[in-house]
Amino acid sequence: MSTFPEAVYQIVRQIPKGKVATYGQIAMLAGRPRASRIVGAAMFRAPAGLPCHRVLYRDGTLCCDQAFGGKEIQRQMLEAEGITFLPDGRVDLKEHLWNGGNEE
Repeated sequence: MSTFPEAVYQIVRQIPKGKVATYGQIAMLAGRPRASRIVGAAMFRAPAGLPCHRVLYRDGTLCCDQAFGGKEIQRQMLEAEGITFLPDGRVDLKEHLWNGGNEE
């Protein structure tokens, strides 16, 4: 039986380039829909190589300043994958939200 963080990591590994997911979405897919903060804690301790930069707040806002060396680094990583942003700096979730499946 895997732990909740391991389930989170398995889900995050599936997010394709050019797509993003929210903390709440990851929690729901992992079977604990009210555990978005626990997902955030798991992302803080995530293993190297996990595409944590693709996980955002529910409104498309980038992660906290402590992650990735700052929001600007996360934004650069996402832009390099083709992610577009709204004028207010949030990710365009209508365009880039992952559906939880295996789309490419």
